[in-house]
Amino acid sequence: MKEITISAYDSNVFDAIGKQWMLISAKNATGVNTMTASWGGFGVLWKRDVATIYVRPQRYTKEFIDQSNYFSLCFFDKSWKKQLSYLGSVSGRDEPKIQRAGLTICDQDVAPYFAEASCVMLCRKLYAQELKKECFLDPAVYEQNYPLNDLHTMYIGEIVKMYVKE
Repeated sequence: MKEITISAYDSNVFDAIGKQWMLISAKNATGVNTMTASWGGFGVLWKRDVATIYVRPQRYTKEFIDQSNYFSLCFFDKSWKKQLSYLGSVSGRDEPKIQRAGLTICDQDVAPYFAEASCVMLCRKLYAQELKKECFLDPAVYEQNYPLNDLHTMYIGEIVKMYVKE
């Protein structure tokens, strides 16, 4: 993989996150975990290039993100859709899902990522906050997305490095 500047990234972020999905990954003292995600965003905040991700409290990966200062976002071409679907349907608590999906873990000392990804963003956590029911201005959004009241935690991470497959 080769490192690029964030301004050189020319993919449609709405397609990359909303349709192709991404893997959010982090490590802690016990190892590495990852989860599939289709919610998130990119932008500029606090004079930094940032990624915003959302993780539900019951996701095993949340423990890893909470215990680390960094996380990675990995994007894959369409040939990996089956593996990404699998990674989103099983828990790393119950089985070695990364190995079973056929992914190769790489590590930049700060956050794990996958050699098979077409694009990788390494992010340093800047902010975390649990979403709150009373903050929803449109009650229908809450009702449609949180029937179990399992509101996401929002994480904002500064994109510190970015890689694309050569």
